[in-house]
Amino acid sequence: MCTAGLVVVLVTLSTLLAGCSKVAVSDPTPDAAGAAVCSAVMADLPEQVLDQGRRTVEPGRFSAAWGKPAIVLRCGVGAPPTLTPTSECMEINGVGWFSEEATGGMIFTTIGRAAYVEVSVPSQYQLGSGALVDIGAAVSTHDPVLSPCQ
Repeated sequence: MCTAGLVVVLVTLSTLLAGCSKVAVSDPTPDAAGAAVCSAVMADLPEQVLDQGRRTVEPGRFSAAWGKPAIVLRCGVGAPPTLTPTSECMEINGVGWFSEEATGGMIFTTIGRAAYVEVSVPSQYQLGSGALVDIGAAVSTHDPVLSPCQ
């Protein structure tokens, strides 16, 4: 009888530990103005993106993650190398995004804001741009528009 209880406790504990695994993400190094914007964005991010719970990120100062596989946000990144003045801008809830295919998914980066915010969405999430809806409020509230999506 005690053995059965111990097995349940161990299975529950191992399940909890497996769900709490940390995500290693290289943090961007924005300038002082970008760091201030990113600190505000990071503090206002949702607990869920695409119905996926938030995960612990290391180092995590300017990065966040949700779900398995991880949807990853990095704030204060540089402009995407393929972004040009004529690149397509997708506007979702007032936030302009540049999208590009990446190995295993899509990368979306804000356009026309004080700091670039990058969101990597694995292809397992069929409506990857839905992550931008979930994250958009934190971006639009704390990352000022410099030029609107064209």
